[in-house]
Amino acid sequence: MTKSGDPTRCDVVVIGGGLQGLSSAYHLAKRGLSVTLLEAEYCGRHASGVNAGGVRSLGRHVAEIPISLMALDDYWHRMPDVVGHDCGFVGSGQLQLAENEAEMQVAAERVALLNSLGFHHEEVIDAAYVRKLVPSISPHVHGGIWAKRDGYALPFQTVVAFKHSASQLGAHIQEQSPVLKVESHGADWVVHTATQEFRCGHIVNTAGAWANGFARQLGEETPAETNGLMLMVTQRVAPFVRPTLGALGRPLSFKQFDNGTVVIGGSLMCEADEVARCADANAAALYKSAQTVTDLFPHLTHVAINRVWAGVEAFMPDSIPVISPSSTVQGVTHAFGFSAHGFQLSPAIGRLVSELVCDGRASLDLRAFSITRFQESGDHSS
Repeated sequence: MTKSGDPTRCDVVVIGGGLQGLSSAYHLAKRGLSVTLLEAEYCGRHASGVNAGGVRSLGRHVAEIPISLMALDDYWHRMPDVVGHDCGFVGSGQLQLAENEAEMQVAAERVALLNSLGFHHEEVIDAAYVRKLVPSISPHVHGGIWAKRDGYALPFQTVVAFKHSASQLGAHIQEQSPVLKVESHGADWVVHTATQEFRCGHIVNTAGAWANGFARQLGEETPAETNGLMLMVTQRVAPFVRPTLGALGRPLSFKQFDNGTVVIGGSLMCEADEVARCADANAAALYKSAQTVTDLFPHLTHVAINRVWAGVEAFMPDSIPVISPSSTVQGVTHAFGFSAHGFQLSPAIGRLVSELVCDGRASLDLRAFSITRFQESGDHSS
């Protein structure tokens, strides 16, 4: 409804149409709530569409592992039963390469720590096993960490599947509707766009790189930083690698699709303009990543890069997101700051958000992700 009339009423307004927002809308609608999702541009425009599509439990921060395993077991390996589409998921396994003995020691210590905590999804493998999985790998690789149930999916298909499923459950998804401000009215919230107002009992803040601005309106600004993320894709080449690859000693996200193209990412950072909502590709960073790839696969030295693209993401200083009720007001839940590794988590994040909204508590321990952790640490930088 326009501002000349009464605000449109719903139970929950979700701000942001990336995968965290779409998954939250899906799970909230599944719980029977009336949901409106407001997206400033189009769904999946930034971090959810500009990522390598890694379905990765491998190498996670320990606090994230339970969420990651929930996403892997309850969603990615049964996605057709969840949203009626496989989202392009391929259970290729993920392999984190160790290129020297020091990195092999790091791998052994990592897996020993996880085993001591009751997690057994990662295993150390030697050079012979790496070559069995990836015969074309450079001979200098010493081994690595293998997560056999990991893989990759297609971000666009995943965005479309969750958007469609949320809509089928009754969620109203409205694109090209940037939220300008939120304000409380008694027990309700009013969410303002340029032309409309929405009244609701609860707000879910999944606005990605712009989420900190809404937290700031509530008096709980975090030290989130906004950066651009890049990906590049090569021309088609003959099949040479099945697993999705990362590296212990340097940034890398690397996979070959069935059509022969290779997608290269791995924390490829560039400058972002938060106001203009855009990021500019950085040739120097792309060159450095390409050098990593050719070190590992020398036969790719002369393969052409066909396309580069970029989007905007929020990064937290401790590299894990905020998944938390507001610390200052009632009726607001935050889920943002996924720091370039939120894609795999997203199906589970929506479920946890719905639990926080509907039940007042989540089924997993989310204390590590509290928005108050920055206040407690005394870190108020921006």
